[in-house]
Amino acid sequence: MKKCMYTCCCAMLVLVTIGCGTTEPEQSEKVEIIVNQPVAMAELEVAIPELMERGMVPGLSIAVIRDGAVTWQQPFGVRNLETGAPVTDDTIFEAASLSKPMFSYGVMRMVERGELELDKPLLDYVDDSYIEKSYLGRKIDDERIRKITARMVMSHQSGFPNWRGRGELKINFEPGEKFSYSGEGFGLLQRVVEKLTGLSVNDFMAREVFEPLGLTHSCYVWRDDFDDLTANPHTTTLRVAEKRKPGAGRGHAAATLHTTARDYATFLCALLNNTELSADSVNDILTPQVIVDPEETDLVRWGLGFGLELGKSVPCFWHWGDNGNFKAFFLVDPNERSGVVYFANSQHGLTLRNRIVGLTMVGEHPLMQSGILANYGDVDKPSMDMLRVLVKGGVDAALARFKELRKEYPATEIVPEGPTNSMGYYFMGEKDYASAIKLFQLNVEIYPDSWNVYDSLGEAFKANGDTRLAILNYEKSIELNPDNENGKKILAELRKQ
Repeated sequence: MKKCMYTCCCAMLVLVTIGCGTTEPEQSEKVEIIVNQPVAMAELEVAIPELMERGMVPGLSIAVIRDGAVTWQQPFGVRNLETGAPVTDDTIFEAASLSKPMFSYGVMRMVERGELELDKPLLDYVDDSYIEKSYLGRKIDDERIRKITARMVMSHQSGFPNWRGRGELKINFEPGEKFSYSGEGFGLLQRVVEKLTGLSVNDFMAREVFEPLGLTHSCYVWRDDFDDLTANPHTTTLRVAEKRKPGAGRGHAAATLHTTARDYATFLCALLNNTELSADSVNDILTPQVIVDPEETDLVRWGLGFGLELGKSVPCFWHWGDNGNFKAFFLVDPNERSGVVYFANSQHGLTLRNRIVGLTMVGEHPLMQSGILANYGDVDKPSMDMLRVLVKGGVDAALARFKELRKEYPATEIVPEGPTNSMGYYFMGEKDYASAIKLFQLNVEIYPDSWNVYDSLGEAFKANGDTRLAILNYEKSIELNPDNENGKKILAELRKQ
């Protein structure tokens, strides 16, 4: 029986209970309204290592803001599980998409000086040939690119996908029409800024942000002194992965910032204190431009380079970062003049976000229950319980744990489709096809209407040499999704065998 109780050192919970103790596991039992009550820093020093252990996060660095200043900064864990090198105050982490807010701050300094207009099309500033060579890699073949402005880029309304992948970069909708998160948009803005200033993105940021704010451990490209300071990335299974080092000329405004928790918290304080930017410019940054998901909530919006959470007199501002095996997050409340930022060297780093916000921030934060972050999981959820067992004990142990958890929770809360599929492909990469097949079969059992889970299971059977079962699963995938062209191609090849 599932208890109608939830205890948490980071929050007081007001529970509206529905049928407490009488429902089946597939039914909802409660609605939670979370009102955070921040704890003392000494309690953080105890709570965070415990969260890291359960969240499979080897190393983490965190900074807390109070009264507009960095009042506490602390490293935890190790930079590298193989060497045991500890995280220190100076440990460098990949900031991932936390690169975007800092770059936007630099751009707003140009706007304030009249060097760039928020609503002037970016291509009005440069020749077509420059954008074709430095950004598109081809001739301009979609005139909608001429409508894209700095405002559209920073509020993620450019129409570009997040990343172009291996194909040509396309515009997916009319610029300014709606929100669609895009790193590619920032790439376009970066190229225009570089042309206007004659500086690389890193030199531009050094001039506009790093040097004025005293950020001595921040860079968009690799520095030699980072070799002895950097945290190493850790995969889903806690293996140490290769650390990528963006060389000179390879910096990207959307993703390559390397920094420390203290440096980044100092930057966030600059926004709270109108440092190097006027109050009017900060107000522009915090003015909502677009709703992220109108069907879910109108309280989560986007400003200029920053996510916004409405509900108070001044919106809270936030962002998350995801470079795979590096994760990052910050949330700042201008009304309380408080905030938190943390960096983690683990694929699982964002599973700690709810608890860390609860430990450090006051009040309700609807962002933390929104769908935009839901796919990153939660250290307190049964899905994380099962993943811990899977990583430490293997697939058979995880399947046994699933049976235990199933007595208390819905199957979909224990086994989320996307992350489970990803773990299946991890085992495929290790050529452990038996484990991959077991995970894909579990996904098929729980998500029988998903064409993709059958496609993945078919791929695993194919890799394992079982043509008959591969064919059956590809057929089911195509039945559910007649547009699965890749599945059709593979099925045709299998039938020839």
